[in-house]
Amino acid sequence: MAADRAVPKISVEGVSKWFRTPRATVNALQDISLSVADGEFVCLVGPSGCGKTTLLDIVAGLTAPDEGRVIADGEPVTGPGGERLIMFQESALFPWLNVFGNVMFGLKRKAGLSNRERREIAIRHLDLVGLAKFKRAYVHELSGGMKQRAALARVLAPDPRVLLMDEPFSSIDAITRDQLYRDFQAIWQSRKQTIVLVTHNVREAACLADRVIVMSTGPGRIREEFKIFLPRPRDINSPELAGYAQKIAAALRAYLKPEAA
Repeated sequence: MAADRAVPKISVEGVSKWFRTPRATVNALQDISLSVADGEFVCLVGPSGCGKTTLLDIVAGLTAPDEGRVIADGEPVTGPGGERLIMFQESALFPWLNVFGNVMFGLKRKAGLSNRERREIAIRHLDLVGLAKFKRAYVHELSGGMKQRAALARVLAPDPRVLLMDEPFSSIDAITRDQLYRDFQAIWQSRKQTIVLVTHNVREAACLADRVIVMSTGPGRIREEFKIFLPRPRDINSPELAGYAQKIAAALRAYLKPEAA
């Protein structure tokens, strides 16, 4: 389970965010406070427009909050950094590089490594995600699941302290996705990195997370959290997991009602 939360890895303190256009001002997030422990796996769930991705971008340092702050490892987050890496919904692989080159790309920015060490790390992570035999393949030669595995290897190889994931499994077919859930749980258990994952899929959240944070729109707020007390590895089709997913889904439906906004 998660590490001691007395010293959080990430602390989101009173964060609010507005997006302004000539026609309207949208309050995307309102007074968000959240702590994530070292080695904890947290999932953010909520309807479209509740600010999940905006919150992830703020933690990553890609977007600045209008109010509040984010603290990571005791230091204010003022911009992106190699200690917090983000994996997007689409693989975002470079089509002009092969699989090995894509993983090496992220490692080239990690200081203190020789070229030989970078190559060894890249191969080790391709083996970790089951793509060692496809290291010379290009993006157009990969299936959707293989692309996401390559993207996962690329983001894991620099060994970030915090891994931020924005619906990384949503565009993959169900059979491949179930296998990725199993593989990803094994990878996380072996590495115990701090992970914050955004998803619309309540079963996915219950399958992967230590805690599931429920958000609502109008503006984006944290409404409720669910601790998942199930041993790993978890089967996404198990009745016990379905029970947690039903409770999370019921909370989401409740906060969609106008009086709850």
